[in-house]
Amino acid sequence: MKILFPSGLALALAFPQIAISQSSVALTLPADGFDYPVGRPDGQGYYLARGFRSNGHLGEDWNGRGGGNTDLGDPVYATAHGVVVFSKDQREGWGNVIIVRHAYRESNGRLEYVDSLYGHLNERHVSVNETVQRGQQIGTIGTNRGMYWAHLHFEMRKNIQIGMNRAEFARNSSNYFDPSLFVARRRHLPAEFRSVRVPIDTFNDAASDQFADFMARMSTTAPTQPEAKSPPRPAQTAAEESGSQGERDKIRSFWDKIRSGNVTPGVDPA
Repeated sequence: MKILFPSGLALALAFPQIAISQSSVALTLPADGFDYPVGRPDGQGYYLARGFRSNGHLGEDWNGRGGGNTDLGDPVYATAHGVVVFSKDQREGWGNVIIVRHAYRESNGRLEYVDSLYGHLNERHVSVNETVQRGQQIGTIGTNRGMYWAHLHFEMRKNIQIGMNRAEFARNSSNYFDPSLFVARRRHLPAEFRSVRVPIDTFNDAASDQFADFMARMSTTAPTQPEAKSPPRPAQTAAEESGSQGERDKIRSFWDKIRSGNVTPGVDPA
């Protein structure tokens, strides 16, 4: 389903850096919560082979617990209601990539926007401007033509202008969320039954990192092959550093449980 509308004054005020003449909007339901993109809805059967790190790995690499290519072709699901703003074989270090834009309300009632990115896909099942529902299959796990062991590279971006041109934006929490922390804190949101306008066409003309030095990009921006074994606990994140001591302890305990196999990724910290 594709529904497009011209830009409105409210969106222009919210995103003054986006030229109105180059931006349009789509209608989508606000997210009623966020799920994990594999092992719907709680990541059952998968683990984090590599976690998020500000100024380092800007997303998460999800791998099937069987390791290797045992998860090749497994379903990848939309984390929440949204609209597809990018769906393309990016080749090079990425392969097939989908970006979905979501609207959601924070606890203060403010409507916010976030992009979810799904990389190294074997197949893409959705097109640009298509609306998707929470838990809808949008693709399958891939290897980028054998460059990596099969896994899903998953990002959550607070800056909706990045697209595939990550080199132009700061590689830290000013532009990126820690995906699992973002999802865990927004698993359940109040349902809304009226669609809202979401800005699209927010990526600039330099839609890709493809003109940057290939080796430099491979070492700094492209996800790497995950380990086919139980992962170590991800490095401390900015969210852990800025949270209360009790919250940091809960997060550490959560990852310790995952590492020991007591719970599966996607279970809220407890």
